Amino acid sequence: MTRVKICGITEFEDARDAVLLGADAIGFNFYPKSSRYVHPSRAAKIIEKVPPFVTIVGVFVNHPDPQDLEDFAVSIGLHAVQLQGSETPDYCSMIQRVKVIKAFSVDSNIRVDTLKNHGSGTFLLDGCSPGTGTGFNWNLVFGANAFGSIIIAGGLTADNVSGVVTTLHPFGVDVATGVESKPGRKDYDRMRRFIEAVQRADVAMFGDS
Repeated sequence: MTRVKICGITEFEDARDAVLLGADAIGFNFYPKSSRYVHPSRAAKIIEKVPPFVTIVGVFVNHPDPQDLEDFAVSIGLHAVQLQGSETPDYCSMIQRVKVIKAFSVDSNIRVDTLKNHGSGTFLLDGCSPGTGTGFNWNLVFGANAFGSIIIAGGLTADNVSGVVTTLHPFGVDVATGVESKPGRKDYDRMRRFIEAVQRADVAMFGDS
């Protein structure tokens, strides 16, 4: 079944609601220039209250020291780090104690076979302006599943997410803007409708098992 990540969490209430609605993962953005940036101390207090079986992901952009990033991730309780910058395969390989999700911006020049050069095995494919809700042509990444676990982001909403699930069969989908009332604040009904749309698409493909 397709996993759902609700990203850009800044409030405990939003994390709680996302989990209760069935999100498999929640994300915290530690990139200071992001409109969804959350201070580590605030994120830590939210993470403490998140129940088991929910994956906690931290978003980073070109952090200068992979070992320092890894130490931070472990200390705050992250299960995975999502690297949204120009991090190299060597950089990614230096992070061992948490999972690595390497993000790529998709444009007409992308070649999905280059994913195999990154050893993390889990890749997030996003629009060229991450965090803005801008999507991309899904046909450009058709077949990416052959090179790892693929998470699709960028411009997803309750109205179009079923299309990406049935077209690309991704490991997961990632949404922030598409379930918000404003940057960093989630809308309960939009989250509910998004997660339900993913579940309906899965049932349509695989049956209610």
